[in-house]
Amino acid sequence: MLQFAQSIQRLGTESAFEVLARAQKLASQGRDIINLGIGQPDFRTPEHIVEAGIKALRDGHHGYTPANGIPALREAVAADLNRRHGVEVNPDNVIVVPGGKPTMFFAVLMFGEPGVEIMYPNPGFPIYESVIKYSGATPVPIALEEANGFAFSAEAILQKITPNTRLIIINSPANPTGGVTPREEIDKLVAGLMEHPQVALLSDEIYSQMLYGGREHVSLLQYPEIRDRLIMLDGWSKTYAMTGWRLGFAVWPDTMVDPVTRLCINDHSCVNAATQYAGIAALTGPQEPVREMVAEFDRRRQIIVEGLNTIPGFRCADAAGAFYAFPNIEGTGMTAREAQDKFLTEAGIATVAGTSFGAWGEGYLRFSYANSVANIEEAMRRIRAIL
Repeated sequence: MLQFAQSIQRLGTESAFEVLARAQKLASQGRDIINLGIGQPDFRTPEHIVEAGIKALRDGHHGYTPANGIPALREAVAADLNRRHGVEVNPDNVIVVPGGKPTMFFAVLMFGEPGVEIMYPNPGFPIYESVIKYSGATPVPIALEEANGFAFSAEAILQKITPNTRLIIINSPANPTGGVTPREEIDKLVAGLMEHPQVALLSDEIYSQMLYGGREHVSLLQYPEIRDRLIMLDGWSKTYAMTGWRLGFAVWPDTMVDPVTRLCINDHSCVNAATQYAGIAALTGPQEPVREMVAEFDRRRQIIVEGLNTIPGFRCADAAGAFYAFPNIEGTGMTAREAQDKFLTEAGIATVAGTSFGAWGEGYLRFSYANSVANIEEAMRRIRAIL
């Protein structure tokens, strides 16, 4: 009988993909399914980006590339970060990877081991907790509460730091809550971390260009006092509707560039060449498609939040960023998993239970509004009908 390593038993999954598989199976049986579960834009990748990828293939870019990404792409990333955040970034500190998850994995593997504590947002992207457990480290949740707009509390984080804390993961705008942490809270966190120089930070900023209602994105890169221990994650998947292209990046401190580059070489060698040229076109080409997509998400956001608040037993806070609404469903008398299953099987509406994102997600559901207004309105009608 085969015996697997114990670490494999500690590795979790991303439940949104499980819900997607169930929804697709029901659809294949003839059911009319509206998918408000999966977290990816429903827009096409802008045409000039697609053409750049095609041109790269036709121009013969078929071989290996540097493990950290082609220089032209890393330079484009540095220029884009300067334009958006007003910060200077050395292209040598930019590491290009196939999506956002490798950066999470590498950061946790770099710091996580038995006896170590790593803090992460809860409810939060499930891969954080999964990889922390896989590394052997102890996951320490940062509770994100509805009463606080699902923003993190700097005081609460700082109070949980112990001599064993090595890494803190933060995410704003946040998945699954849509919460955005204001600048004053980030200021407090950075100031408090001056007393804990042994603690590194992973700032997941993948939704940095998806904010609503005049809110601002505050990048941790704007704090020079922590740049020597900050890993800033971003990428193309959400902003440019490029989830399937698998392209992301992170800015790493000088001391971490060599170790993470070796992790890249051991893990995936390099990111495929054509995708990287498409990434250059995304950053250096017209940004109107991004603005148009975000404006449409804003319109849908207002419709879904208003619609969710008309459902008996639901209470939905304003979604500040990303493309998720995270309503409180405690008034229905159902658990998050019961509501997820009921809405899928009885109403044909795919959502994701809040508990898929951690224990603090009980009593909530995640709705992705990366779907048409017509489908969102029909989903609200069906849920109201069965309740």
